[in-house]
Amino acid sequence: MKNTILISALLLSSLQTFTLNAQAEVVGGVVVGVTVDEVIALANGWSAKKSILGKPVYNDKGDKIGIVDDLIIAPNKSLSYAIIGAGGFLGMGKYDVAIPVTKINEVNGKMELKGATKESIKQMPEFVYATNTANRNAFIANAEQDIQKGKDKLAELNKKANTEKADMKAKIDSEIVELKQQINNAETKLTELKNATEKKWRSYESGVTAAVASVRKHYS
Repeated sequence: MKNTILISALLLSSLQTFTLNAQAEVVGGVVVGVTVDEVIALANGWSAKKSILGKPVYNDKGDKIGIVDDLIIAPNKSLSYAIIGAGGFLGMGKYDVAIPVTKINEVNGKMELKGATKESIKQMPEFVYATNTANRNAFIANAEQDIQKGKDKLAELNKKANTEKADMKAKIDSEIVELKQQINNAETKLTELKNATEKKWRSYESGVTAAVASVRKHYS
């Protein structure tokens, strides 16, 4: 088992209650790196000494639903979904579903999903990881959005500088110069990433992230 779980843009189920009414949503442009120990500690109600990865999950009748294959981590590192391979339970090929961890309880040493049936599982959207292209596009879109917010802030500062007295204007002008440089740097880094091949764009990701963070500090 790898010590770090990397989670990219993905398609998952948003399950408010364990009923047949499940809606899919897209969580895009997020790459989260956490250690397995962090994942376990975050799991609500589960001991930090126990790992749920690879553990079977049963319904309250004792029927095995499937195995916990993966965990989906929210950006704030709060554990949100367990990915369960339920194909065997359904009598079909590979079929993964996303289950909120709040719906899974530890009962007598077993992981239990109360009320789970073949019918209810079949009604859930299949969990599918996004492709590398989707991850790249989502990352670019988020970076462009942050850069545009920086440009909006720049316009706001320029307008404000024209109405301030000399001492305050000098301070604003200094921020304008800094923000312009940081926007130009972020755009340059993003262009390099866009021009990179499908296999190499990740090597430019950290540079873009750092550059965009410098822009973001002016408006966040």
